[in-house]
Amino acid sequence: MTDRSGSRGGTQPKTRPADGGTPKAAPGGGHRGPSGSRRAGRRETSRPPVAPPTFLERHRGAIVGLAGVAVLAVVVAFLLFGATHPAFACGSLATAAPSGTPGPDGTPATLGQPQQDMGRHHLEAGATTKYASCPPASGPHYNAPNGPIKARFYGRDDTTVPQGWIHNLEHGGFVLLYRCGANDTCDAAQQDQLRQFVSAFPASPVCGLPPGGDSPSPVVTRFDQMNTPYTAIVWGRILPLDSLDTATILRFYAEVGERTNPEPQCATPSASPAASPAASASPSPS
Repeated sequence: MTDRSGSRGGTQPKTRPADGGTPKAAPGGGHRGPSGSRRAGRRETSRPPVAPPTFLERHRGAIVGLAGVAVLAVVVAFLLFGATHPAFACGSLATAAPSGTPGPDGTPATLGQPQQDMGRHHLEAGATTKYASCPPASGPHYNAPNGPIKARFYGRDDTTVPQGWIHNLEHGGFVLLYRCGANDTCDAAQQDQLRQFVSAFPASPVCGLPPGGDSPSPVVTRFDQMNTPYTAIVWGRILPLDSLDTATILRFYAEVGERTNPEPQCATPSASPAASPAASASPSPS
């Protein structure tokens, strides 16, 4: 006989409260999981308030862009200033003086004309200066390594400035300048003639220094700030020329070369151009 008060399979019937309500939760509060452990209730995590973005954060892109534009403007201004601002200025341009009077014994007059002394102090590299007369045969100039410049031929597209080759003159160097103005013949044939002049240049007239190399002579370079197409120069003396008269130029160098420079290149310079004391030559300390 089956016991109707029991449940099938021997399980005990669920008990309900006498008032028919919902079964009460287990003592201790909270819900229990399948394993009987109590589930913790979820808690809301507190977060700190978010600060509003700063001015720099809000406008970072615009600020970076403006900074880039400012840097570019400075670079362009510097380049334009360097391109338009000359490295030197001239107070006036020298004019050719009348030829000198031959001596009473028939000896020819000394070639060229003296030029006022414009000093010889050293400039910082890149410094600009103004010469009282151009082309200058003296004056402020760069020190090593920007002067003296290498003794050689400089083509019409090469760039030299007086601040460099004046230091050559100070050491007894010889400089030949040629002009490439609108009315000048500054073509390939002329450039070849100037190269040949350099290749056949003689030893210095007093110290007997060979041309080129470590010697300060010859420097042949373009210079447009002068009244004649050519000018030969030693320290303190210029020879303006209307044509490339190489014989006259070499006679000028033989007569006055290495006789006026404030820094001699040999220990005992001779007064005679024929002397060649190369064996006793000693370089100047500066």
